[in-house]
Amino acid sequence: MHGFEFIQDLAVVMMVAGFVGWLCHRIGLSVIVGYLAAGVVIGPYTPPFSLVSSVPRIETLAQMGLVFLMFSIGMKLSLSKLRRLGWPLVIATVVGAVVMYNISRLVGAGLGWNPVQKVFLAAMLMVSSSAIISKVLQELGATHEKSGQMAMGVSVLEDIVAVVMLTILSSLTAPMGGGVTSIGSTLGMLGAFVVVAGVGGLLAVPWLLRKLSTTAEPEQLTIVVAGLLFMLAIFAAKAGFSVALGAFLLGAIVAETPHRLQVDRTFEGMRDLFSAVFFVAIGMMINLQSALHLWWLMLLLGVVTLVGRTLALTTGMLVTGSSTREALAVGLSVTPLGEFSFIIVQMGIFAGVLADDFQAVVVGVSLITTLVAPILTKRATTISEWADTRQPDWLKNWIEYYHRWLEKLTLRQKRNLIWQLSRKRLIQITVEVLLVTGLLVFSESAFQAVSGYLPDEKLFRHAPRIIFSVGLGLIAMVPVVAIWRNVAALAMLFGEMSTVGYANAARLRPLVETGTKILAGGLMILWLSAIVPHDGMGRWVPLVALLLAAILLVFMRSKLIFWHSVLEVELQERLVQPEKHFSSTATPWLAEHGEWNLGLTECVLPDLAACRGRTLGELALRTRYGCVVAGVERQGVMIGNPSTDLILYPHDKVLLLGDTVQSTAGKIYLQMVTVNAPASRFDEVRLETVTIPAGSLLAGWTLAELSPSRKCGVQVAGLLRGKLRLLNPGGDEHLRVGDHALVLGSPDQIEAFRQWANES
Repeated sequence: MHGFEFIQDLAVVMMVAGFVGWLCHRIGLSVIVGYLAAGVVIGPYTPPFSLVSSVPRIETLAQMGLVFLMFSIGMKLSLSKLRRLGWPLVIATVVGAVVMYNISRLVGAGLGWNPVQKVFLAAMLMVSSSAIISKVLQELGATHEKSGQMAMGVSVLEDIVAVVMLTILSSLTAPMGGGVTSIGSTLGMLGAFVVVAGVGGLLAVPWLLRKLSTTAEPEQLTIVVAGLLFMLAIFAAKAGFSVALGAFLLGAIVAETPHRLQVDRTFEGMRDLFSAVFFVAIGMMINLQSALHLWWLMLLLGVVTLVGRTLALTTGMLVTGSSTREALAVGLSVTPLGEFSFIIVQMGIFAGVLADDFQAVVVGVSLITTLVAPILTKRATTISEWADTRQPDWLKNWIEYYHRWLEKLTLRQKRNLIWQLSRKRLIQITVEVLLVTGLLVFSESAFQAVSGYLPDEKLFRHAPRIIFSVGLGLIAMVPVVAIWRNVAALAMLFGEMSTVGYANAARLRPLVETGTKILAGGLMILWLSAIVPHDGMGRWVPLVALLLAAILLVFMRSKLIFWHSVLEVELQERLVQPEKHFSSTATPWLAEHGEWNLGLTECVLPDLAACRGRTLGELALRTRYGCVVAGVERQGVMIGNPSTDLILYPHDKVLLLGDTVQSTAGKIYLQMVTVNAPASRFDEVRLETVTIPAGSLLAGWTLAELSPSRKCGVQVAGLLRGKLRLLNPGGDEHLRVGDHALVLGSPDQIEAFRQWANES
């Protein structure tokens, strides 16, 4: 009966989540808070209303929801999006995280917590909720404002910070963890794992999705992606990380493919379903009664979060060259906590670091920040202008001096020819080093996974180990060759640039180049000797495998160089950013336009939108409300400056241009729904033959004059006139008595045409 009980719990969770989500939407509250509250009510700690009482089943629901939630978060992140955000926003996010980390640790010290508890507190307060921030910005129509887009960029980048913190926390709570060396080793392992999974995914997943999209049905694509999602989540767990990391990585990989919109559309229902399940399951683990005495801690941490996160992100934006007004506006917009904070506190409770009632504290802090966030975001411009006009002269002068110094530093970096020429290869070498490290470090786990498919000891002694090691060596040779080719190119470049202007440059150049290669070769030998696995095998097995791999290398050298070229091209496209994105201390693709009092507002047409099927000319938004449609996004295709004859359909994303009042009125009008509109009859469309009888009103008229599509909604697909068959007749074709017209339409449309033909 375990399966039946699980289905029963899932049904209860879905029904309650659906009702609470609808209620929160009606009152304008974040659905995440509603899901958590619903979980508290139906969980095992509220006896009068407990509908789900099994803790193991609750944890299973939470794990399932976590996988899909992290996949959807990863889908919002991609390397191309990071390139568009630019390095300044990345640096601002890192600086903000560091500042908030130290603020949180100071608060934890004041509360008398131990070092590990202080790190957990910092991790919970360091990351914001991209889901809540996105919802707030959309409701306020600020998603296309400069501060709004930068706030969304920060929230997306903080997702990466959260993944890194989850890895650090797992190291701290490990039985043998907790030291600085352990954390450094864990971060190195994380980098290696991300690169191995990322590079492998970027090379394999796009190819697989492309094949499926051209040779399989859409449902097969959904099934395969779901299978990859669970496989990578399990792979991450077996590598010593969380299932959340594997799901997040697959989402980020799929976001890099042209099939992102298709996958996002097919997974939309599962994402909403299991995300709701996750938050309700988290709520069911909260014992609210035992946490009521901590109301003061909720208020304290709520204030610390609102003030601390604003100060931290404002500092980060100022460090990267933003003005005081712009920096403070962004800082005020990224205060709400959400999904990652719940995941982190859950990890702390399971590890025994945090008390069980601390989960309720984090929910309370999230509720406080979620309720205050719309107020701060709406008044961010006013508050930032007020603060800018009242900042001390010494602070204003210091910020201006720092920004001038930053601009000079940027110009000096642009003039550094060695850096400009070597930057791309250094990025590639870093990624390739992490790739080889990951392949060798996780080789034992990979061997355990594939050992059952390899020949056994009957073939020869240590056959599985040797065969696996040779194969692994050949795979690792590709990035190793890539590293050495990039090192050789850098050595030649350094030899050329460092000897310019010397009288004996011709003799110095090869010496510098050779010395650089010797130094790099020595470092590579030390690095490889440190990571080559020795556990579980005789000392001579790696030597034999290395010898065989080297022999195969001689015969496959040209093939390895070809594979290296393919790998280098892929990394070049995915990782290396165009030069223009490094040329400014501020995000270059955003510009201020506040003096015009105009803004862009998004709205998505619901399924039952009253305006569906109507043209922009018929809607007359400019005449009615003073706003205009600047663009329409349909199934991932952007239609810019659409004409008045463009027809709107459900799920179209419409971009309105106007002031706040005009855009709000236009949005309300476009999102009005009607329940009386006729349903689609697409599945009932068929072909029928209608005979034109004697005396029919239609006889003698052309199809263009009759226009049956307008009159009845049908299309004349063919005419049978004696032995003559006319397929898809033109508009100048006359209908005659006795003609058998092949008519395309729904049953009621065809019946209307038949009655029309029988009129005399």
